Amino acid sequence: MTEQYQSAPHAPFGLQGLFNAYDPSDLASPATDLRKVMARADKTNAYLRDIAALSEIHLKKAAATQSELVRRYAPSVGEVVPKVFSALGTSQLGDYLVDAAQRSILFLDTLRRRGNQFVQHEREGCPPVLAYEYDPVIDGRTLERPVNYSLVHIRPPAGVKTRENSRPYIIIDPRAGHGSGIGGFKSESGVGVALQAGHPVYFVIFSTHPTPTQSIADVCRAEAQFVREVRRRHANSPKPVIVGNCQGGWAAMLLAATNPDLTGPIVMNGSPLSYWSGVRGKNPLRYLGGVSGGVTPALMISDLGNGEFDGANLVQNFEALSPAATWWRKYYDVYAKGDQEAERYLQFERWWSGFYFMNEREIRWIVENLFVGNRLARGGADLDSRLHVDLRNVRAPIIVFASEGDNITPPGQALNWIADVYSDVQEIKARGQKIVYTVHDSIGHLGIFVAASVAKKEHKEIVSTLQTIEAMAPGLYEMKIIDVVGEGHQRTYEIDFEERTIDDVLVHSDNRVTERPFAAIAKLSEVNASIYDMTLRPVIKSMVSKSSAKVMRDTHPLRLRRYLLSDTNPAMRGVEPLADLVQSHRRPVGDDNAFVQWERLMADWVSDCLNVYRDVRDNMLENWVYWVFGAPGWQAITAGGGGNGADQASADDLRAVPEVRHALETIDHGGFPEAVIRMLVMLAHSRGSVRRDRLERSNQILTSTEPFASLGAASRGRIINRQSIIVDFEYEQALATLPLLLPDRSDRIRAMEICRMIAGPTDEMNDSTVAMFEELSAALDLTDEELPPFLAADPAPAPAGVAEVAAAPGPVEAQSSAGTPEAPKPARKPRARKPAAS
Repeated sequence: MTEQYQSAPHAPFGLQGLFNAYDPSDLASPATDLRKVMARADKTNAYLRDIAALSEIHLKKAAATQSELVRRYAPSVGEVVPKVFSALGTSQLGDYLVDAAQRSILFLDTLRRRGNQFVQHEREGCPPVLAYEYDPVIDGRTLERPVNYSLVHIRPPAGVKTRENSRPYIIIDPRAGHGSGIGGFKSESGVGVALQAGHPVYFVIFSTHPTPTQSIADVCRAEAQFVREVRRRHANSPKPVIVGNCQGGWAAMLLAATNPDLTGPIVMNGSPLSYWSGVRGKNPLRYLGGVSGGVTPALMISDLGNGEFDGANLVQNFEALSPAATWWRKYYDVYAKGDQEAERYLQFERWWSGFYFMNEREIRWIVENLFVGNRLARGGADLDSRLHVDLRNVRAPIIVFASEGDNITPPGQALNWIADVYSDVQEIKARGQKIVYTVHDSIGHLGIFVAASVAKKEHKEIVSTLQTIEAMAPGLYEMKIIDVVGEGHQRTYEIDFEERTIDDVLVHSDNRVTERPFAAIAKLSEVNASIYDMTLRPVIKSMVSKSSAKVMRDTHPLRLRRYLLSDTNPAMRGVEPLADLVQSHRRPVGDDNAFVQWERLMADWVSDCLNVYRDVRDNMLENWVYWVFGAPGWQAITAGGGGNGADQASADDLRAVPEVRHALETIDHGGFPEAVIRMLVMLAHSRGSVRRDRLERSNQILTSTEPFASLGAASRGRIINRQSIIVDFEYEQALATLPLLLPDRSDRIRAMEICRMIAGPTDEMNDSTVAMFEELSAALDLTDEELPPFLAADPAPAPAGVAEVAAAPGPVEAQSSAGTPEAPKPARKPRARKPAAS
């Protein structure tokens, strides 16, 4: 589990308090405690070692970058330069110059069209950029506490039909400077995948400007009202899935934590919840709070904006993360391939250029509780004076999609809240929670929402998994998606859910000790905000008007450059006819032109130079933050303020949790359903993973055959949770009391038949699964003659009441698993069992 911050004596403010761990008065006093001095010396040595280690990381990264640049460009320059000199006396140069001039005019025209699109989009109020038509359901401005959020129902496109009794999806898009709609920006998106699977889809959109009085608490209450309306419309369906994209993820978690019985599974795509986490030398966005002074700049911008925070500032921060892409690459690609890239670029810019606003209450809550304060995951967030947020109250299954290539929400920020909220996996199980995560190798932040490859694979498999997730036992799992066979729509996948520990989650980021400087930054933010509230704020507010706020918005660099490069600027009005003339006389050159090859080589070189600048800038920023806020004096000032996580329970404490206590009291109570589910939980634990086809077979039996089907979803869920707790806390007793749940020998045989049918053919089992079956047989006192045979590769007939269900694959199995041969997995040794907590 994560290391907690150690308390330390209070240190004075000022340079001495910030950068020196020693108090001279201690040294001058006869009563100086030598151990205290030595402890402070140890802290200073540890601090200096951390700084040295950080410098080493940066130096190694710089050396690796230099070596890579030399390796990449030396051969290319040696190959292209002779071609350029050879082509100087040929027609290649003239052809290239004509093509370059034409591309320059077309590029300028594309920027003009972007500007016109921006101006028109703003005049229309920046409507959502959804690729689907939709119908309004609830306008948040009409609620008792009005907000600028609304609920809409997505109309299925032609040829797609949804089932009214299928689980509905509600998608919450991020309100992080841009407008809504990125989650349904393309047909191949999270929206499209859910519609293709037959699910009704609803979308939470928002208008450009907030209502003056709305708060994050009001938004959360409005979203709860949206969910209630969806449940009313689909009364015979399971509870809706809530999908949160990016910042929409923490909004979904707020909703589920404050309304535990309202929602179905929560899906978080690229959603940060643990804002201090990351990898040194790799994730610089988390340091901005330290450089800017915390929440104060956001408050000042809100005051200068007459009570509204301009989301263009957030977009500017995102763009600053990658200067090569922002200042060069995306423009060069349009210039170099304008004939093909212009429309794609303009389509994306329609969303990227739609800047939205928050009021001061909203941005202050977000910065203080999330971006800088990191209070939500650590159990310190209050929506308002009456509503505390504890993520342990979330009862719905949680699915987290993160990516190693995401520089806005790195995996540590998407996953480490699990370590902050729960002491270990046993606590997750004790609270009946199911958490599934998957980590992509390389996709970027926006690619999580808009990449067709992700929609066809990860989002499709997540939607498929959600149909059976209730059949899983509580715990922490990693969803492993493995390519099998086929291409395009014919590609099929094997899905494994492998049991994980808290330590497995933490490997995606640095040691939690490296987060200590952020507690100091949060403390500084509080102090700066108090000083600002008492000094500058009244002065600024007295000077601001609606007109001055509008001038500031219109002259924001991101808006101004779009206004200037549009037809609102008279100087641009001659560009369109010139571009039309160029298009009618277009003379592109081929890739074999030596000057085109040199141009592309230089374009790559400029990108790499900007990346080097970015790395140097980020390294300097990171060094500064750790030098200042990692100093022992700062740590003394903020001691106790950075502890990781909410109050966490020990094994003894967990036994006092009502769900655990009640489950253990009923360990010898129950009948056939409880016994079968307990046996399935034991088998899953023995394997250490759950394959999706087994999960689907289990789900089919539990929902379609008696005596399970008549229990209802809620009762089945309670039994699964209860039996999982029993197995996890009292394994030996759980095994010993199985005969009490199955007094009739015919029921014991039938239970074993069901378990063996779900487990699948023998060649798909590992040693621990076979050993578990032997333990179950011995506990139930079944002889070899009474035991049903293991299934062969071509499964034998299932027991009565099950065969007809197992024979017909459900929709998920038909799409993803049917007809896909699976290679046998290598056998594993049975795992040593953890002794029951006492």
